Amino acid sequence: MRLEYAVVLGPLVALIVAWVVTRNCCRPGAWLHFLDHPNERSLHVKPVPRTGGVGVMAGIAVGGVWLTLFDGLAWAHGMALAGALLLAGLGLIDDRCSISARIRLLIQILLAGGFLVLTGMDSGGLTAGVLLLGLVWMANLYNFMDGSDGLAGGMAVSGFSAFSVTAVLAGESGLALTCGIVAAAAAGFLWFNFYPARIFMGDAGSVPLGFLAGSLGLAGYEAGVWSLWFPALVFSPFIVDATVTLLRRVVRGERAWQAHRTHYYQRMVRMGLGHRGTALRAYILMAAAGLSAIVTWPLGFSLQCSIMVVWFFIYLILGLMIDRAWRRHELTGAKSP
Repeated sequence: MRLEYAVVLGPLVALIVAWVVTRNCCRPGAWLHFLDHPNERSLHVKPVPRTGGVGVMAGIAVGGVWLTLFDGLAWAHGMALAGALLLAGLGLIDDRCSISARIRLLIQILLAGGFLVLTGMDSGGLTAGVLLLGLVWMANLYNFMDGSDGLAGGMAVSGFSAFSVTAVLAGESGLALTCGIVAAAAAGFLWFNFYPARIFMGDAGSVPLGFLAGSLGLAGYEAGVWSLWFPALVFSPFIVDATVTLLRRVVRGERAWQAHRTHYYQRMVRMGLGHRGTALRAYILMAAAGLSAIVTWPLGFSLQCSIMVVWFFIYLILGLMIDRAWRRHELTGAKSP
């Protein structure tokens, strides 16, 4: 089969597999029909299946096999997919029977460290520690941000599409195809997850996608495709919300890892925008971050620094606006869903 056909069919196969598997997980009585019951963190009010991540990872796995057969899979990309699939298995077990948070974190650290060592990115010292922390944080923050209809799936479609487009421009077809397969699989899931969601992603999808965002971002950096600011900007809508929220909870003396509803996106939903309104606004932000990263990618260092400064102030203003609106919301005594 000619490469150009494989380029088109790889993501298409991933999309179809993800769609079919996710659709099956939505059916009551199916083996993978695990229900997510509302709790203190939830924005939904009735039980919904939480195994949509199985569909995403099934699409990625089949797409990865397709890519291996027709174009070959680079070692770093293969290690990223392997780590994500192992995390998906861990997440599925956790969704089914609950695993201790400490055990989950330990396994995440081992897999992230294994990825860095096996791909030769473990340079030792402080740098290795920072990369390890970054990978583990990306996996977890993506999970924290998976709490509203269409949000995590939309970030995956937008973020990995930006990775794929930039890799194409850089002549890195293998990285472009790998990221394109991830984006396509997420799109197959998003069909069922956009408001009103028929299924949630769950730990089997959110944690692996966060890991893939970090690991494929590092793979592109090691290959000289982009600098580290690029993946950080592409996924900044999630990184900023999750990181700022965590730091604020730590400063207030709260239990940082305890379930809560204080993320910016959660506040937007609770203030009346709802899942659809919040997702659509988030999509605009995701697309803007991704497009600005792609446009700035070939420019000089000074211009790249400038765009990062611009985005810093964009997020600062957006955060202040949401905080102000939230204070008004609490003062008026409006009821939250």
